[in-house]
Amino acid sequence: MRTQESIEQFGYQQELRRGVGLTDLVFYGLVFMVPIAPFAIFGLVYQHSGGMPALAYLIGMIALLFTAASYAQMVKAFPLSGSVYNYAGRGIAPPVGFMTGWMVLLDYILVPCLLYLVASIAMNSTVPQVPVWAWLVIFVVVNMVINLRGIRMTVKLTRVMIALELVVLALFLLIGVWALLQGKGQGFSLAPLFNPETFSWPVMFAAVSVAVLSFLGFDGISMLVEESTGGSAQVGRAMRVALALAGVLFIAQVWVAALLVPDPAGLLREGSDTAFYDAAALAGGEWLRHVTSTATALSWGLANTLVAQVAVSRLLYAMARDKQLPSFLAKVSVRHSVPSNAIILISVLSVGLGIWMSTRTDGVELLSSLINMGAMVAFVVLHLSVIVHYEVRMRSENMWSHLLSPLIGVAILVFVVINANVMAQVLGLVWLGLGILMLLTLYALGRRPTLHGMNATSTRL
Repeated sequence: MRTQESIEQFGYQQELRRGVGLTDLVFYGLVFMVPIAPFAIFGLVYQHSGGMPALAYLIGMIALLFTAASYAQMVKAFPLSGSVYNYAGRGIAPPVGFMTGWMVLLDYILVPCLLYLVASIAMNSTVPQVPVWAWLVIFVVVNMVINLRGIRMTVKLTRVMIALELVVLALFLLIGVWALLQGKGQGFSLAPLFNPETFSWPVMFAAVSVAVLSFLGFDGISMLVEESTGGSAQVGRAMRVALALAGVLFIAQVWVAALLVPDPAGLLREGSDTAFYDAAALAGGEWLRHVTSTATALSWGLANTLVAQVAVSRLLYAMARDKQLPSFLAKVSVRHSVPSNAIILISVLSVGLGIWMSTRTDGVELLSSLINMGAMVAFVVLHLSVIVHYEVRMRSENMWSHLLSPLIGVAILVFVVINANVMAQVLGLVWLGLGILMLLTLYALGRRPTLHGMNATSTRL
């Protein structure tokens, strides 16, 4: 069947169970992005954007819709787990795939760690009797057990979690709009979308480099192509739908919150980790502050990290079965059809890195900077993979999908990277340098990166 794309043509066996539909994929992507993700970083985005967080999220959504389009093209050509690692490796060359996989690992491995840390800090502020490290261990163990039970268990639980998040978001929006109608805050205004007094492109793209953290995760949908009942077409559609839905929700909530912040001038000067909760308290009282902060902790610590573990375990599995990472990571549980060793490794790393970062005052900022930079670089290579594979190699006549759209995507992302935090740029270069050393080591050991089935006919224009 067309929807049941065979991966045997690429030299692999179908080991993962196909049981994930379109709705499941959209829910998975939304949970990964977290519909209430801006709650946690609203203050930073507001400050960096000059009080225009809605515009920052709108530009971020547009930029990543171009990225989603390139993902759809590459997952059609190579319907395999491994995401951009496989697309760059097969679309350009295996060494490029290795380096791209290495850069996206910076995103995928550290995302669960960041989420666990943010959630644990939030829960510690609510229940200070339980230390941050203990909350972190609780979150990790719960998610590891759920993911080891299989993808269907994960999908079922994500549906429940996203429903609860949407209820909290709807509650905030209803009370927030009502508060504005009652004269609270600054009243209705277009300022969160555009303010000519503070607008400039460098300022805005610096804000976008922070805001895109909320969108990261839509690309994780491509990791489930080998488990999708509808194959690559279904995955591409799910990525676009999830990204658009998340973008609308993000813009709506930050727009309302921006109109309710108690001290706009002070927030522009200093920023605040609690800015969103302060806006919620102004709108509905302290009870709404506690509801939104607790919802943030649970969504980041359970819902988002649950699907983040799924995505990174599939990336490790894909690289390991190509012998570019230790082979034990390619082991699949016979009973539950999941890469069990990869899931366990990510859980252990999350505990270790999370506890270490919890001892640093800049732990959250450091992790955020590294994650965003790894993702942006990987997305740039993804766009280039589309151009090289379709336009250069296959001589495609589809100029928009295979040349113009990827070039626009590259231009936007490069501008975001250039205007990103300097620390993020430096740490990204350090990680890139480590990847180059790893690649040179593989060559020295006679283990030049290769991918199964590279000579197979694998492209469908």
